[in-house]
Amino acid sequence: MSRDDRVAVSTGIARLHASPGLAGPGRLGLVTNHTGVLPDLRPAAPALLDAGARLIALFGPEHGLHGTGQAGESEAAQADPTTGLPVHDTYRCSGERLDKLLVDSGVDALVYDLQDIGARFYTYVWTMFDLMVSAARTGVRFVVADRPNPLGGLVSEGPLLDPAWASFVGRAAVPVRHGLTCGELARHLNNSSVPQLASSAADLTVIEAAGWQRAMDAEATGLPWVAPSPNIPTPATATLYPGTCLFEGTNLSEGRGTTQPFEIVGAPYIDARFAPSLAELALPGVHFRDLRYVPTFHKHAGRPLRGVQLHITDRKVFAPVRTAVAMLATLRRLYPDDFDWRTADGDVEGTGHRHFIDLLWGSDRLRRAVDAGDDPLPLCDPPAPPGRWAGDDVLLYS
Repeated sequence: MSRDDRVAVSTGIARLHASPGLAGPGRLGLVTNHTGVLPDLRPAAPALLDAGARLIALFGPEHGLHGTGQAGESEAAQADPTTGLPVHDTYRCSGERLDKLLVDSGVDALVYDLQDIGARFYTYVWTMFDLMVSAARTGVRFVVADRPNPLGGLVSEGPLLDPAWASFVGRAAVPVRHGLTCGELARHLNNSSVPQLASSAADLTVIEAAGWQRAMDAEATGLPWVAPSPNIPTPATATLYPGTCLFEGTNLSEGRGTTQPFEIVGAPYIDARFAPSLAELALPGVHFRDLRYVPTFHKHAGRPLRGVQLHITDRKVFAPVRTAVAMLATLRRLYPDDFDWRTADGDVEGTGHRHFIDLLWGSDRLRRAVDAGDDPLPLCDPPAPPGRWAGDDVLLYS
């Protein structure tokens, strides 16, 4: 069986490659990185040029055009060696600076093609949002070449972000696990938050991912998995990320500096009580294995740590956000003198000196509940199922 026989979905960028006219007239800029590939793994930029698209510039997000930058990093803007096109670095660029970048680039339309992973604090969608705002202000059309949500589109988790806690890990009122594709999220943001900042909505087109259904996760699509950033190596990592990313806001290692980022968490003070205490919670779809590890970089680099590995046993019932919140409450109960929250250190634009967990959660309610010993799990309830919180009119897929 060939790869083409296994692919159930045609991505937006594959459809654009087959019909370049879907992006409309004029000179195009492509917002992309190493995930911007066709189903046969050809990079989208040279493929679009070969298909006759009027592509004149590339725009890179956090981690850079080639995905080599770690969290909070990008790559130096330069000409792309494959296409010869200029590369514009959009990371940490917003407002008037981003407006000027778009105008100076000479594009008539931006085509957005990045692989999201369905979590509010994954920054690619906020690159999309910032560019939509600038596009609306500068008269540049915005085209989303849509891709499937690798977590599927049937479940959302967590509260809407409180605008008082907006930052680059959450610009607008979106749940932690949002359950939408980038195209659907773009439609929602264009109906709500973009006009608030740009005085009008963007001229938005979404090229749908043909064949995707909301019940499909990453593996069900048949599409090849390209790690969207250095610490999301597998679909299993992406499944865990909407929960275990919350540990970035604590003094625990979230597994960066190991081969299993976001699948393991640990700290120097964890002991033999942690894994059994989590097992007693009987959380659905996951088992916890006691383990020891030594990160090579990031938090606690070079120090022996103890913690747990999360083993997903049933993706259909596993709730990553509820699982991580239950873990945080257990840590505070077991290690009240050692467990602590991390203060934002400037890695994320808009953080100031606030607790990073508040920016990730979208308010200070989770931190306050955990510290008070209250049950934090009710905070994980979403405002409504996918689409209902955003409005049914944004949905593109059944």
